[in-house]
Amino acid sequence: MSNHHVCPWWLAYSFDNPLRRLIHNPREILSAYVKEGMTAIDIGCGMGFFTLGLAELVGDTGLVIAADLQQQMLDIMLKRATGKGLAHRIIPQRANPTAIGVTTPVDFGLAFWMIHEVPDPTIFFKEVKAILKPSAKLLYAEPAWHVSASKYQKILAVAEKTGLSMSMALKIRFSRAALLENKA
Repeated sequence: MSNHHVCPWWLAYSFDNPLRRLIHNPREILSAYVKEGMTAIDIGCGMGFFTLGLAELVGDTGLVIAADLQQQMLDIMLKRATGKGLAHRIIPQRANPTAIGVTTPVDFGLAFWMIHEVPDPTIFFKEVKAILKPSAKLLYAEPAWHVSASKYQKILAVAEKTGLSMSMALKIRFSRAALLENKA
């Protein structure tokens, strides 16, 4: 289902910048689902655009696991988090192409513009389901110009088969997005 292409770390600068907040404000997108004290995971965190927003939302009593394949992404994310005084709320996790490698139960998951890069979405969603607490949510979004409606629907069908039910379709600019729920 995937072309196995992973966005190079240096290309992330083209869309992970201060102007993006005008289009994708992390607080506006996530605050309805993430509360203080929660444990959240940002899968495919990149340079930390959403990780930092999650870290602000979970507060000092919460935790964010930031997972990415590329060490350069994690290094930049941690540097940004340190600069904002948020690094103590974030655990970096170096993933590999076939596993996120996290076993910590989470209250909320975010997979923003990345599942189309996963070699096997079935394995991915099974792993995510295993760490989502019962009734926990996963916000799943893909870039609308890059992932066709039919491919997006196929990926959603895979999520449903693994036990993640679509709670609602979401309107996020330039994205196809849904809120999925772990029906444990």
